[in-house]
Amino acid sequence: MHKNRIIKQCLGVVCIGLTFSACKTPTIVEKNVTNIVSESYNGSQDSTNTGKVSWKSYFTDRYLTALIDTALQNNQELNITLQEIQIARNEISAKKGEYLPFVGLGGGAGFDRTARYTQRGASEATTEIKPGKEMPDPLPDFRVAAFAHWEVDIWHKLRNARKAAISRYLATMEGKNFMLTNIVAEIATSYYELLALDAQLAIIQQNIAIQSNALKIVRLQKQSTRVTELAVKRFEAQVLNTRSLQFAIHQQITVTENKINFLLGRSPQPVLRDSQTDFVSRIPAVVQSGVPSQLLQNRPDVRQAENLLTAAKIDISVARANFYPSLGISATLGVQAFNPAYFAKMPESLLSSLAGDLAGPLINKRAIRATYMNASAKQIQAVYEYEKTVLNAYIEVTNQLSNIQNLGNTYELKSQEVQALTQSTTIANGLFQSARADYMEVLLTQRDALESKFELVETKKEQLNATVNVYRALGGGWN
Repeated sequence: MHKNRIIKQCLGVVCIGLTFSACKTPTIVEKNVTNIVSESYNGSQDSTNTGKVSWKSYFTDRYLTALIDTALQNNQELNITLQEIQIARNEISAKKGEYLPFVGLGGGAGFDRTARYTQRGASEATTEIKPGKEMPDPLPDFRVAAFAHWEVDIWHKLRNARKAAISRYLATMEGKNFMLTNIVAEIATSYYELLALDAQLAIIQQNIAIQSNALKIVRLQKQSTRVTELAVKRFEAQVLNTRSLQFAIHQQITVTENKINFLLGRSPQPVLRDSQTDFVSRIPAVVQSGVPSQLLQNRPDVRQAENLLTAAKIDISVARANFYPSLGISATLGVQAFNPAYFAKMPESLLSSLAGDLAGPLINKRAIRATYMNASAKQIQAVYEYEKTVLNAYIEVTNQLSNIQNLGNTYELKSQEVQALTQSTTIANGLFQSARADYMEVLLTQRDALESKFELVETKKEQLNATVNVYRALGGGWN
């Protein structure tokens, strides 16, 4: 009794020592998120937000929506991300299994032969394994048992590890949503690029017809000695130059179509598109920006950064728990005998054990301390990453809203420029035919008119792309 009391007292002292030594964790600094965005865009308090509109409602071109729908099924990058989500889901299951008891089943067989001239050998030689039956030599050993081990999660280390895994799983889900917004936006901008190239090709073909007609007139005028061969060659060179532009446009169309095909996960092929609607007459979608605070709910990359921040904070608790002692319980239950025929004889063949262990770090805790400090640094890093993501989202929206306004003004002026130069071309041709204008005036006017029409198409494309970019910046495209 006295001896047992001493053992218990020693164990108690050891447990107390482990607990007190483990509870001394290093001091760390946990950084909180700082609000770095304004309460509104340009003073507007309207909460209507285009980012909440589904992409099928936002884009009204049926060819474009069909392309997006195909991409969301076949895009390779998206499918890779889906596998990353599955990996994160499996990690949750693994973390959950760590704090549940581990139960296994095992069996074994062997024999034991003890030297005769030893204390144990002499004892076994005079011992009957059962009444009237001597101890077998060698002694077989057969056993079948279930065994279990459970680490009692007294400090919630394992549960917190599972919570961190859940947060990272949610982050991968938001990463997939962010990829969806980018894929939708990239397909839309490439589609408008394709329509713009079609419009520029049509302008070139129209100008080739106009310039070819002017060349015929100049040749007739040369026959009547009203102009020289120089004028004919200049007009001929202009026609050849304009015709050469077609091939550059055709190449750009091929590249843009294949870019779309890549996003759709298919081999190169023509891309169906709207060829009936005049490109420059397309009306950009009306955008409602809402308020900056909505970015926290709408933008998948912001939600992804938020979930990673949550996981980083939980990791600190997991790392802190490594300083505390861990409690484990082990148990075994089965049967063991020198002959399997005796397995059914109870309780003689019954094998059982139950043990508990308490262990914790006492000295040389550098590795644990380093892990803890790393978790702290990663939490601070995650805060900065979150703040950077929020600030980037706010700036993207602000830039695109300004871009939409400025492009609207630019388009109005470019439209007037095209109208003026188109009229100038008609006037110059008339004056040239009546010999009241030099052929160089006609050439320069036609060149300026062609360039202005190209610039108008380019401005319209930028207008449409700006509405796509602000839709993506507001968090639209994943729903």
